[in-house]
Amino acid sequence: TDLPKPSTWIPLKPSTWIPLKPKNSLENLQLILLNRPQSSETCARASPLSIFMEPFQWLQMLSSQLNPTFIFGVVVVYGLSQGFSGSFFKVVTDFYWKDVQKVQPSAVQLYIGLYYIPWVMKPIWGLLTDVFPVRGYKRRPYFLVAGVLGCVSALMVATLGKVPIAVALSCLIGITAGVAIADVTIDACIAKNSIEIRSLAPDMQSLCGICSSLGALIGYSSSGFFASLVLLAVPPTILIVLGFVIYEVRSTTLQSEKKKDLQIALRGMSKTIKLPQVWKPSLYMYLSLALSISTHEGQFYWYTYPKAGPAFSQEFVGMIYAVGALASIAGVLIYQKTLKDYPFRSLLLYAQLLYGMTGMLDVIFFLRWNLVIGIPDYFFVIMEECVSRIISRIRWIPMIVLSTRLCPLGIEGTFFALLMCIDSLGSLSSKWGGGIVLHLFHVTRTDFTNLWLAILIRNFLRFATIGLIFLVPKGDQEDDLIPPDILTANSDASLDDDGLELAPVKETSEEARLLLDEENSLKLK
Repeated sequence: TDLPKPSTWIPLKPSTWIPLKPKNSLENLQLILLNRPQSSETCARASPLSIFMEPFQWLQMLSSQLNPTFIFGVVVVYGLSQGFSGSFFKVVTDFYWKDVQKVQPSAVQLYIGLYYIPWVMKPIWGLLTDVFPVRGYKRRPYFLVAGVLGCVSALMVATLGKVPIAVALSCLIGITAGVAIADVTIDACIAKNSIEIRSLAPDMQSLCGICSSLGALIGYSSSGFFASLVLLAVPPTILIVLGFVIYEVRSTTLQSEKKKDLQIALRGMSKTIKLPQVWKPSLYMYLSLALSISTHEGQFYWYTYPKAGPAFSQEFVGMIYAVGALASIAGVLIYQKTLKDYPFRSLLLYAQLLYGMTGMLDVIFFLRWNLVIGIPDYFFVIMEECVSRIISRIRWIPMIVLSTRLCPLGIEGTFFALLMCIDSLGSLSSKWGGGIVLHLFHVTRTDFTNLWLAILIRNFLRFATIGLIFLVPKGDQEDDLIPPDILTANSDASLDDDGLELAPVKETSEEARLLLDEENSLKLK
C-alpha cells in the first residue's frame, strides 16, 4: 500500500486471490499480469487480432493457474470421450436399434435408460477414486480402467455384427461405463479446483462445455458418413494415454488408513446431504430433468419414416446434430460472456421458462405448421435444433456450477459424483417416463398419430418445473453455499496437488509494479 502509483499503474481487484507457485517469481508475475482488469480505454482499442487471440489467452490463463495436464484431461474426457464419442454413439445406435434390431421406439427409450446405469453408479466410482488409491494414485488408474473397458466394449459390438439384444445392450452399456468412470475421475479434479480457486469455477465449466460441444460437432458431422461402431474405440484409447501422462502427486496413505478414510467420506456425505442448502437444489436438479420427459425416439422414428414424416437421411440427421453442436458452443459463450455473474435462482428461472417455450417448436414441426407459413422442413428443424441447444446449454451449466459449490473439500470426487448420480437418475426417469408415455399413446414404428400429444405433455411438465424454483439458492455463482466447517473438516491440505499456494494479491504488489514498469518501458522503446 506504500508503493507509488504512477499514471500507468492499473490496480488489481482488492478481493482477487491468485494461486502462486512457491519460489517461481517469473510465473507469479505472469499470473498477476493476466489477472489485472482492463481499462475501458484499453478495451475500446481492441483489435480483431486481440479478439481472435482472446480464447488462446484464456486457455493460457487456465493453464498457468491450473496444471496443463489437467487441461489436457478436460479436453480428452469432455471433448473426445463425451463430446465425440457421445454424439457419434447417439446417431449410430439410434439407427442401429431402428434398422438392424427393428425395435419399437418405446422399447428403445427403455433400453437407452439402461445406458444411465453406469452414471447412476457414479458415487461408487467417486468413492473409489477418493479413498482407494492404486499404488498411491487416486486418478490415474481409473482413467486406465475406463479406457480399457470402453475400448474392449466398442470393439466387441463393432466386430460381432448382429447379435442378440441382450449382448448388444451389454456392450453398449460397457461403452457408457467407460465414459462414466472417466467423467467422475476428471470431475473430482474439477470439483477440487473449483473449491480451491472459486473464481475459476465458471471458467472450468465453460471449458468443459466448449470441449464437449466441439467434440460433438465432429462426432455428429462424421456419424452420417462413417456408421461403423469401431470409431468408438478411439477415445478410450486416448484415455489410456491420459492415465499415464496426467500429473498427480502420489499418495502416502497406508492400507490401514483406507477404512478410516472410507468412514470419513461416508460421514461427510451424510452430513452434507442433510443440509437444506444442499438437498433442496439437488431435489430441484432431479425434478427439472425427470419431469422433462424425453420423446426423442418417437420424434426420431417419425422424421426418418418416409410415409409419415419428412424422411430425413442419416447424413442429414448427423448434419442437424452437428449444427446443434455449434449452437451449444454459442450457448457456452453466451453464458461465459454475459450470464456467469447472475444469481443461480434468477438465471435458472428464465432458462427454464425459455426451455418450455422452445419445446413448443416440436409441436409446430410435427403438425407441419411450418409448411403452412412457408418454412421448409430442413430449415425449420435446423433452426429449432439451434434454439433448443442454446437454451439447454444455458440451463445446464449453472446447475453444474451449483453442484461444484455443494461439494465439501476432501470428498469432492465422491460428493460431486453423488450429485451427478442424482442428475443421471433424473435423465433415466426422463427416458423411461417418455417411453411409458409413448407406449400409452400407441406411438410405434409406423403410427405417429398421437405423438404431438406426448410432446405437448412434455412441454407442460417443463413449465410446471418453474413452480419448484424456490428450491434453488439465491446466492451468486461464486458464493459459498455450505458452512466453512464442512469444507475444512474433510481435508487437512493447505496446498493442492500441483503445489499451488493461495496468496492475496496485495502481498505481491511489489512484483506487479516491477512487471508493469518493465512492460511500459518496452512499449516506449
